[in-house]
Amino acid sequence: MFKSLKEKLSHFKKKAKEDINKKESEKGDGGKDRPGSTSPDVDHKGAGRPKKESKFLKKVFARKERKKEREDQGPKVNREGEKGITLESAVTESGLKGDGILKVQGSLIDEKGGIFSKKITEKDLDNSLFELELALLESDVAQPVVERIKSFMIEELTGIKVGRKTDIDDLIEQALRRSINRVLSVERVDFDEFIKKQKKPVVVMFVGVNGTGKTTVIGRIGHRLKKAGISCVLVAGDTFRAGAIEQLSKHGENLGLKVIKHKANSDPAAVAYDALEHARARKKDVILLDTAGRMQTNINLMDEMKKIKRVAKPDMIVFVGDSLAGNDAVIQAQKFDETVGIDGVILTKIDTDAKGGAALSIAYTIGKPILFVGTGQGYEDLIPFDSNWMTERLFEG
Repeated sequence: MFKSLKEKLSHFKKKAKEDINKKESEKGDGGKDRPGSTSPDVDHKGAGRPKKESKFLKKVFARKERKKEREDQGPKVNREGEKGITLESAVTESGLKGDGILKVQGSLIDEKGGIFSKKITEKDLDNSLFELELALLESDVAQPVVERIKSFMIEELTGIKVGRKTDIDDLIEQALRRSINRVLSVERVDFDEFIKKQKKPVVVMFVGVNGTGKTTVIGRIGHRLKKAGISCVLVAGDTFRAGAIEQLSKHGENLGLKVIKHKANSDPAAVAYDALEHARARKKDVILLDTAGRMQTNINLMDEMKKIKRVAKPDMIVFVGDSLAGNDAVIQAQKFDETVGIDGVILTKIDTDAKGGAALSIAYTIGKPILFVGTGQGYEDLIPFDSNWMTERLFEG
């Protein structure tokens, strides 16, 4: 699952680590490493004495000596315009505490980077963020989502201090995890709770293009509701394709659920009306309404869907998308949302999706939650979507 995207993200992490390590290796005097020294800050052979003090430390020690001289001469005099840089203020400004500070003959050195560490800047991330952009675009992630993830990464990493003991791998991965989670974190809708709280019968209308697995999804949702003790009826609203009526009828037979259907090429709005009457008379809890798969560019069929909506008055409209379609699934969802308005998304075939572009893009792009994802061929293989689940799959192994 998401194999291709995982490999690309792994490549990005290596590139980002190289860039940050390059930045970190420039710390020391004037931002340059001393040749031939693996530990430029301290000469451990020389009784712990620093080999060469930085300009900052020289200033600290000079101020300290002058202060001592003034104290020896009499009352302390405040000199106008002179900044009081002291060891104490250096410690306060560095934010160091406890074992993080080594006192070596009056000098202060942070074991985790401290005053010799460098802050990550946006410029340091330029090259690696370009790699990240390519990785996401090649995985069919929508451009607005790519830009958002990049901006989140800049926000997460800039200003962070890195030193020799910083775990760069973990730093980058955690920032990337949080950035992806933020993109996926559209307000979540609990489908099961929604069904329980709505006035009965609850009408759920399923829309999408041909071949995405709408009819199979309806069977799976019917199975889920039946297991929860919620009665439901399946509605064969895709009257343009005889195979769709037969397929839904087969699901109804397998699950022991009633299927409302008319002959092929009947008016789908009439089928929806009959389903409403049946559900009210038999006190059914939920109506699961299938609709004909249609391309989002077919104006006549999209207009007909508006008619079905007027008749059925659905409480929830669910777009069913094929995760393998990548960015096309996002475009389809946008068009259906503009035409009839969608309340949530179900992505199918996510178990065979190597790229993950649709899953990363669709919720952020249309601002609607992913309700479920299809993870296999069985009735049980439909699980509630969780952004943490998605993130874990991207970084596992």
